[in-house]
Amino acid sequence: MTKSARDFDHLDARLWAAVTATVRPLPGRSAPKKPEIAEKPPALPAPVARGVKPVAKIEELKRHVVRPPQPIEPRRRRRLEIEREDLAGRLDLHGLDQDRARAVLSQFLLRAHAEGRRAILVITGKGALGAGVLRRRVPEWLAEPPLRGMVAGVSEAHRRHGGEGALYVAIKRHPHR
Repeated sequence: MTKSARDFDHLDARLWAAVTATVRPLPGRSAPKKPEIAEKPPALPAPVARGVKPVAKIEELKRHVVRPPQPIEPRRRRRLEIEREDLAGRLDLHGLDQDRARAVLSQFLLRAHAEGRRAILVITGKGALGAGVLRRRVPEWLAEPPLRGMVAGVSEAHRRHGGEGALYVAIKRHPHR
Protein backbone atom coordinates (compact mmCIF):
# COMPACT_ATOMS: atom_id res chain seq x y z
CA MET A 1 0.00 0.00 0.00
CA THR A 2 1.45 3.35 -1.03
CA LYS A 3 0.97 6.54 0.92
CA SER A 4 0.52 9.99 -0.51
CA ALA A 5 1.33 13.16 1.44
CA ARG A 6 -2.31 13.26 2.60
CA ASP A 7 -2.24 9.67 3.89
CA PHE A 8 0.59 10.06 6.41
CA ASP A 9 -0.16 8.68 9.80
CA HIS A 10 0.79 10.69 12.85
CA LEU A 11 4.32 9.33 13.30
CA ASP A 12 5.13 9.55 9.62
CA ALA A 13 3.95 13.15 9.54
CA ARG A 14 6.11 14.10 12.53
CA LEU A 15 9.14 12.41 10.99
CA TRP A 16 8.54 14.10 7.63
CA ALA A 17 8.20 17.48 9.35
CA ALA A 18 11.55 16.94 11.13
CA VAL A 19 13.24 16.05 7.84
CA THR A 20 11.77 18.92 5.83
CA ALA A 21 12.73 21.41 8.54
CA THR A 22 16.41 20.71 7.75
CA VAL A 23 16.08 20.91 3.95
CA ARG A 24 16.62 24.03 1.83
CA PRO A 25 15.15 24.05 -1.66
CA LEU A 26 17.38 24.43 -4.70
CA PRO A 27 17.45 27.91 -6.29
CA GLY A 28 14.27 28.48 -8.27
CA ARG A 29 12.34 25.76 -6.43
CA SER A 30 9.80 26.00 -3.63
CA ALA A 31 9.98 24.22 -0.31
CA PRO A 32 7.95 20.98 0.00
CA LYS A 33 4.53 21.34 1.54
CA LYS A 34 4.33 20.51 5.20
CA PRO A 35 1.83 17.78 6.01
CA GLU A 36 -0.92 18.52 8.45
CA ILE A 37 -0.10 17.02 11.83
CA ALA A 38 -2.90 16.12 14.15
CA GLU A 39 -2.48 17.28 17.74
CA LYS A 40 -3.12 13.77 19.05
CA PRO A 41 -2.28 10.47 17.40
CA PRO A 42 -5.34 8.46 16.40
CA ALA A 43 -6.52 5.96 19.01
CA LEU A 44 -5.72 2.32 18.42
CA PRO A 45 -8.66 0.01 17.87
CA ALA A 46 -9.65 -2.17 20.82
CA PRO A 47 -8.40 -5.76 20.59
CA VAL A 48 -10.96 -8.21 19.31
CA ALA A 49 -11.52 -11.36 21.37
CA ARG A 50 -11.43 -14.46 19.22
CA GLY A 51 -12.77 -16.97 21.72
CA VAL A 52 -9.36 -18.08 23.04
CA LYS A 53 -8.49 -17.31 26.61
CA PRO A 54 -5.07 -15.69 27.13
CA VAL A 55 -4.14 -18.39 29.67
CA ALA A 56 -4.72 -21.07 27.04
CA LYS A 57 -2.37 -19.24 24.66
CA ILE A 58 0.35 -19.09 27.32
CA GLU A 59 0.02 -22.81 28.04
CA GLU A 60 0.20 -23.52 24.31
CA LEU A 61 3.39 -21.47 23.99
CA LYS A 62 4.97 -23.20 27.00
CA ARG A 63 4.63 -26.57 25.26
CA HIS A 64 6.65 -25.29 22.29
CA VAL A 65 9.54 -23.80 24.28
CA VAL A 66 12.75 -25.66 23.57
CA ARG A 67 14.66 -26.30 26.76
CA PRO A 68 18.39 -26.93 26.61
CA PRO A 69 19.40 -30.56 26.97
CA GLN A 70 20.36 -31.83 30.41
CA PRO A 71 24.07 -31.97 31.20
CA ILE A 72 25.65 -35.41 31.32
CA GLU A 73 25.87 -36.86 34.83
CA PRO A 74 29.22 -35.87 36.40
CA ARG A 75 30.48 -39.46 36.87
CA ARG A 76 29.66 -40.43 33.30
CA ARG A 77 31.25 -37.26 31.96
CA ARG A 78 34.40 -38.05 33.91
CA ARG A 79 34.47 -41.60 32.48
CA LEU A 80 34.25 -40.10 28.98
CA GLU A 81 37.01 -37.60 29.75
CA ILE A 82 39.48 -40.21 30.98
CA GLU A 83 38.37 -42.62 28.24
CA ARG A 84 37.04 -45.30 30.59
CA GLU A 85 33.83 -45.19 28.59
CA ASP A 86 34.27 -45.41 24.85
CA LEU A 87 33.07 -42.76 22.50
CA ALA A 88 31.13 -44.74 19.89
CA GLY A 89 31.74 -42.18 17.20
CA ARG A 90 33.04 -38.77 16.28
CA LEU A 91 31.22 -36.33 14.05
CA ASP A 92 33.15 -33.34 12.71
CA LEU A 93 30.90 -30.53 11.50
CA HIS A 94 33.71 -28.15 10.47
CA GLY A 95 33.08 -26.43 7.15
CA LEU A 96 29.37 -27.30 6.93
CA ASP A 97 26.61 -24.74 6.70
CA GLN A 98 23.79 -24.87 9.25
CA ASP A 99 21.33 -26.80 7.09
CA ARG A 100 23.84 -29.46 6.08
CA ALA A 101 25.27 -29.70 9.62
CA ARG A 102 21.81 -30.24 11.09
CA ALA A 103 20.99 -32.96 8.57
CA VAL A 104 24.32 -34.75 9.14
CA LEU A 105 23.94 -34.50 12.93
CA SER A 106 20.40 -35.92 12.84
CA GLN A 107 21.37 -38.80 10.57
CA PHE A 108 24.47 -39.63 12.65
CA LEU A 109 22.58 -39.56 15.96
CA LEU A 110 19.66 -41.62 14.62
CA ARG A 111 22.08 -44.26 13.35
CA ALA A 112 24.09 -44.30 16.60
CA HIS A 113 20.89 -44.68 18.66
CA ALA A 114 19.60 -47.49 16.44
CA GLU A 115 22.94 -49.31 16.78
CA GLY A 116 22.79 -49.04 20.58
CA ARG A 117 25.70 -46.61 20.90
CA ARG A 118 25.85 -44.79 24.23
CA ALA A 119 28.05 -41.71 23.67
CA ILE A 120 29.40 -39.72 20.75
CA LEU A 121 31.65 -36.71 20.28
CA VAL A 122 30.34 -33.87 18.10
CA ILE A 123 33.04 -31.44 16.96
CA THR A 124 31.58 -28.03 16.15
CA GLY A 125 34.69 -25.89 16.30
CA LYS A 126 34.89 -22.67 18.28
CA GLY A 127 34.06 -20.35 15.41
CA ALA A 128 35.39 -16.87 14.86
CA LEU A 129 36.28 -15.24 18.17
CA GLY A 130 34.69 -18.13 20.07
CA ALA A 131 31.19 -17.28 18.84
CA GLY A 132 30.63 -20.06 16.31
CA VAL A 133 27.17 -20.60 14.88
CA LEU A 134 27.38 -24.39 15.04
CA ARG A 135 28.77 -24.26 18.56
CA ARG A 136 25.67 -22.35 19.62
CA ARG A 137 23.10 -24.17 17.49
CA VAL A 138 24.01 -27.85 18.00
CA PRO A 139 22.70 -27.94 21.61
CA GLU A 140 19.49 -26.29 20.40
CA TRP A 141 19.05 -28.94 17.69
CA LEU A 142 19.69 -31.72 20.18
CA ALA A 143 16.92 -30.31 22.41
CA GLU A 144 14.31 -30.38 19.63
CA PRO A 145 12.24 -33.36 18.50
CA PRO A 146 13.04 -36.01 17.32
CA LEU A 147 16.60 -35.87 18.69
CA ARG A 148 15.44 -34.84 22.16
CA GLY A 149 14.00 -38.32 22.72
CA MET A 150 17.39 -39.94 22.12
CA VAL A 151 19.69 -37.56 23.99
CA ALA A 152 20.36 -38.32 27.66
CA GLY A 153 22.69 -35.34 28.13
CA VAL A 154 25.12 -32.93 26.51
CA SER A 155 28.33 -31.48 27.98
CA GLU A 156 31.38 -29.61 26.77
CA ALA A 157 34.21 -31.98 25.89
CA HIS A 158 37.52 -32.27 27.71
CA ARG A 159 40.46 -30.33 26.27
CA ARG A 160 41.98 -33.46 24.72
CA HIS A 161 38.74 -34.09 22.83
CA GLY A 162 38.31 -30.53 21.57
CA GLY A 163 37.33 -28.55 24.66
CA GLU A 164 34.99 -25.66 23.95
CA GLY A 165 34.79 -26.66 20.29
CA ALA A 166 33.33 -30.11 20.93
CA LEU A 167 30.47 -31.74 22.82
CA TYR A 168 29.95 -35.09 24.47
CA VAL A 169 26.47 -36.37 23.65
CA ALA A 170 25.16 -39.14 25.89
CA ILE A 171 22.59 -41.29 24.12
CA LYS A 172 19.66 -43.02 25.80
CA ARG A 173 19.34 -46.78 25.56
CA HIS A 174 17.43 -48.03 22.55
CA PRO A 175 14.06 -49.35 23.79
CA HIS A 176 14.30 -52.54 21.69
CA ARG A 177 17.68 -53.70 22.96
